[in-house]
Amino acid sequence: MSIAAVSESQTLTNLQAAYAGECNVAIEYTAFAIRAEIDGYLRVADLFRAAVRAEQVHAAHHAQIITKLGGTPCAVIHSPEVKSTRENLEVAKAGEEYERDVMYVEFIMEATPANGYADAVRSFTLASMAEKVHAQLFSQALLNLEAWHVQTTFYVCLICGDITANLEEKKCCPICDAPKEKFTTVR
Repeated sequence: MSIAAVSESQTLTNLQAAYAGECNVAIEYTAFAIRAEIDGYLRVADLFRAAVRAEQVHAAHHAQIITKLGGTPCAVIHSPEVKSTRENLEVAKAGEEYERDVMYVEFIMEATPANGYADAVRSFTLASMAEKVHAQLFSQALLNLEAWHVQTTFYVCLICGDITANLEEKKCCPICDAPKEKFTTVR
């Protein structure tokens, strides 16, 4: 087996892992949003719903590249474990940090553009940069959870999955430079 075939196989495996992870996180965050709403943390619920949309953006990009490489996107879906809103935020923050600091870093190194996987590198890089924002937002919620009872509108970039509550302050997405029109409203 050639080095290119091994690399493609590993890149495809990593794309499948990222796709499955993003699909499962979207389901988990949906359950976390319901719990936050029940607990009266409406802004947290809105944040989790925005994160769901962002994770769907990541999964869709990974799926496109999997298909381009001749694979079929697939994910085994797991039932999420839902706890208190604070515990769910801690789980979400840790998951986003892992994706940002470990998983996507390793996947990017494997799928270097020099190996011919510029699309995979871009998908992994944009997802990683968005996960950084998600982790920061979850951290902010944890620092002052009691201030997160009021419902808030969040906006999600449909190109990279960035999340903001202050779209009017932006000319374009700070991660991918997409125009404001590429953001969707989530509430």
